[in-house]
Amino acid sequence: MKEMALWNEGDWIAAIAAVALFAVLAIGGIIAAKRSEEVVGHPRGLFVLFYAEMWERFSYYGMRALLIFYLTKHWLFDDGKANLIYGAYTSLVYITPVLGGYLADRYLGQRKAVLFGGILLALGHGFMAVEGGGGQSDPAINVFWLALALIIVGSGFLKANISVIVGQLYRLTDARRDGAYTIFYMGINVGAALGTILVGYLGETVGWGYGFGMAGIGMVLGLIIFVFGKPALKGQGEPPVPLGRQREFALYGVSILAVGALWLLIQYQDLVGSILLLSGVILLGYVLLEAFKLEKEPRERIFAILFLIALQPVFWGLFEQAGGSLNLFTDRFVDRAGVPASLFQSINPIYIVLLGPVFAWLWTALARKGLEPSTPMKFGLALAQVGFSFLVLVWGAQSVGMGVAVPVIFIFLIYLFQTTGELCLSPVGLSAMNRLAPRHMASLIMGAWFFATAGGNFVAGKIGEATGGEGGEMTKELTLSIYNTIGWITIGVGVAVMVVSPLVRRLMHLDTLRDLEPSDALSGKAEVGEPQAAGVHPAAN
Repeated sequence: MKEMALWNEGDWIAAIAAVALFAVLAIGGIIAAKRSEEVVGHPRGLFVLFYAEMWERFSYYGMRALLIFYLTKHWLFDDGKANLIYGAYTSLVYITPVLGGYLADRYLGQRKAVLFGGILLALGHGFMAVEGGGGQSDPAINVFWLALALIIVGSGFLKANISVIVGQLYRLTDARRDGAYTIFYMGINVGAALGTILVGYLGETVGWGYGFGMAGIGMVLGLIIFVFGKPALKGQGEPPVPLGRQREFALYGVSILAVGALWLLIQYQDLVGSILLLSGVILLGYVLLEAFKLEKEPRERIFAILFLIALQPVFWGLFEQAGGSLNLFTDRFVDRAGVPASLFQSINPIYIVLLGPVFAWLWTALARKGLEPSTPMKFGLALAQVGFSFLVLVWGAQSVGMGVAVPVIFIFLIYLFQTTGELCLSPVGLSAMNRLAPRHMASLIMGAWFFATAGGNFVAGKIGEATGGEGGEMTKELTLSIYNTIGWITIGVGVAVMVVSPLVRRLMHLDTLRDLEPSDALSGKAEVGEPQAAGVHPAAN
């Protein structure tokens, strides 16, 4: 271990993150020691879910920060291919929750789905620590593909279902629901920030196995908290009907077979793109077919939903360069002052923690004055900001000259504008899906939302692949040229969205939306779910 006098900026950042992690765990210990049913006005179960999800995000984002470097520096994929693998992997991570949510709703219940998903995730992160000798000819690379497949399937069972249990702890009319999701959302981003720093630091400075091993330990801790915290959940998240052991284990068996299928699929990234495209066309056709069965207003709301969903691949295609090409760019062409490149992945979740409450307050304050932008206007602003973020980096690089390392301030700026864009799109979009979808199509629409996010992640991989050029190796000039092009195109799309936003807003028919009344729930007359929430929490259930 280094003497403290020899520590550089990266060492100090990791040390501060370690202290912060211990502080978060100490707070958790204090909460666990309390015998009351509520903590700071919320059910104890909320904090069980907070810490379980915090550790899951710790492991996932820590692994994500290292993945592109592991692919290029250890398995020796060229830059273009590594970006494509990264994009295919992250896109599949966003598709599988649609199926995992369906199985939980119909058969397993959310608690068992989260537990099973957590076990698969812990195994996946553990297998990531099996390095072998490196290089694509090493048989150990098959263990790497297995690790990715386990994480993909595990995420499918855990990602959406743990959020559902949060909502089940509260009545629909409970005024604490928004606060609960805000607390839960903070857990997501605290875990993401600390995991990125600590896992990334160990992986880049000590060894890949140490970094991924730390991610695996985090997931195991999350599982332990979830298992021992079961009494605090008060019976929530259980199967909708009694589930026989034979059927339950049959579902687990099919899921294990799915791991095998994904082990093969992740090795053929272009096939992932073809499956996404075909599935997207089928999904779009089905949603339109269902929409034309509806009356005029709910049908037009579906059209507005589809418009918003169609913008997802554009936004996330740029935003998800963070873990791919932008991560490589930071490593090679930015003056990092000794800080490992993966640690810069923590900037976004830190910004979210700092700026999320500001945006929650801002939308509420503007709404009181009748000045809050409409949902499609916010989407246009989000696209303009994410496009502008890349232009800021391009201009920053050009300002010092191509032969000089880019000042690190421009990395902080690109993530700043991407985060403000994210806060204009992601929580707002989740809320809009909940608000506008006819009640009988709510799950389908939410699935379509995440499906489009998956498409955006694959688009990100294709953009990243292009930064490798014909030879597969990233160059500063080509990458900045691509960033400049996608930046201007996305700003143009954002401006176009803002121009047509009044028309899309009219399709939403907000003036005739109404809240869910108990009598409506019994009679089946209710048209929509909860009203829009202006905060930064995931959509309530």
